[in-house]
Amino acid sequence: MNKANSVFRLDGKVAFVVGAASGIGRAAALALGDSGASVACADMDAGGVQKVAEEITSAGGKAAAFALDIRRRENISAVVEEIRSLYQKIDVLVVTPAINVRKRLLTYTDDELDRVIDLNLKATFRVTQAVAQVMEEGGSIILTSSIRSVTVEPGQGVYAATKAALVQLARGFAVELAQKNIRVNALAPGVVETPLTEPIKKNRDWYAAYANRSALKRWAQPEEMAWPIVFLASSASSFMTGTVLFVDGGWTGIDGRFEPPL
Repeated sequence: MNKANSVFRLDGKVAFVVGAASGIGRAAALALGDSGASVACADMDAGGVQKVAEEITSAGGKAAAFALDIRRRENISAVVEEIRSLYQKIDVLVVTPAINVRKRLLTYTDDELDRVIDLNLKATFRVTQAVAQVMEEGGSIILTSSIRSVTVEPGQGVYAATKAALVQLARGFAVELAQKNIRVNALAPGVVETPLTEPIKKNRDWYAAYANRSALKRWAQPEEMAWPIVFLASSASSFMTGTVLFVDGGWTGIDGRFEPPL
């Protein structure tokens, strides 16, 4: 195998993917397994994550499934110890779970605010902290931010705030873990066809408006987020830490929806 291929390989690595039962997490788990990593697949959906692990092993890879609620610190600790007992280490962490309560800010309740912040920000912090404490030198942590870290629309204010906060959280971890050569980066997807975006997909006008907003004029598939995650997990990105990788079809790179006659 030549070096151009080998730097993207993850043979001998152990990847812990949180949110692996569906969407970007599922695609990431499959891609990491295809790249040679042993994949610890975790999700609240125990049945769904078991199917993903079986899909990896049936393709010749190595994987195990774990039921995990990252809102519960004791559950995180138990699963991290199970993974270390099975694989002896964790080299890569990918955290994808998020929710959005689509409401205008003036109608948001305290309960709704707590729900979004607790999963998107606090739970991500909890699992990252727990893994970073046991991760060996040379690890890679990938948090999932969003284009909403820099753009917002009605109904996404709180969600956007958590995704912006995750960028700074990634940078904070990157600075503090650099002495252990643990890299921490954030992936910022654009619009991706996942269970989270299902309500938008059902609205034809809304779906088309989002597609036309990006330079590529379409939505992304989860697999198109998975390979950038593999890149961030691999030695191909060995000098990247504390940064945000936008994978958004040009959404944040273009200005407006009107193409002027030139």
